[in-house]
Amino acid sequence: MSEASRRRDAAAVTPIPSILLIGCGRMGGALLSGWLERGLAERYVIVEPAAGALPKTVSPHVTFLAAADLLAADFRPAIGVIAIKPQIMAETLPRYRALAEAGTLFLSIAAGKTLAFLARQLGPNAALVRAMPNTPAAIGHGITVACANGKVAAPGRAQANALLSAVGEVAWIDDEGLMDAVTAVSGSGPAYVFLLIECLTKAAIEAGLPEALADRLARATVAGAGELAKVSPESAAALREAVTSPGGTTRAALDVLMAQDGFEPLLRRAVLAAAKRSRDLAD
Repeated sequence: MSEASRRRDAAAVTPIPSILLIGCGRMGGALLSGWLERGLAERYVIVEPAAGALPKTVSPHVTFLAAADLLAADFRPAIGVIAIKPQIMAETLPRYRALAEAGTLFLSIAAGKTLAFLARQLGPNAALVRAMPNTPAAIGHGITVACANGKVAAPGRAQANALLSAVGEVAWIDDEGLMDAVTAVSGSGPAYVFLLIECLTKAAIEAGLPEALADRLARATVAGAGELAKVSPESAAALREAVTSPGGTTRAALDVLMAQDGFEPLLRRAVLAAAKRSRDLAD
């Protein structure tokens, strides 16, 4: 989806009266920036234990609190976004159960934590969306996959979609069982790409390039190839073949990378390991 399309979709959603953001680390902060840029809500309340270290002048519409018990007794946000680490969710979420019971829709971006887990913490009648964004959301180029439980009505889904679209593309699935693979591919995937840049830079230095130039070439090449793959109607395989001349330099490199013990089986093992860890995190 193009940036223009995302902006039109966001504009089509009635402004949300209030959003509660639980956790304002890197991903929570990226989401908040996207929401503020698009004016998606009239009021934002952020609960973050490190609130004292956060800026207080981001927007007059934003309030930072250090703990859930500082929330006003009559505060009823339309959506609560859970952006805390999976390891602390069991001890944190029950503090928000009353909001879920009062009708607040909760959207979680925590890896591995299932809709069933969220329901145990927030109540069996809670309207829940589970989503997996990735770190390019920080510059508005992420992709998020989301699924909802049966308590989420169409307006709530549209609001959740608008919040997630503020930082990139959004895809919805009905089968929650796919989320472990989604996490392994797109959630963890940026780390694989960053590792590729690291390794390409080191190889370039070993081949004789100055460190600064090696780093610049690796970053620009990966970024440019990624953008080409995104906008091209051709498959990744077709794009690869277009760069590869018989007997040429690219062919020599690919003979190593595409060997029986090369890049593909290594990446397959990595993705399967990440998917397994995602399943292990489920509770």
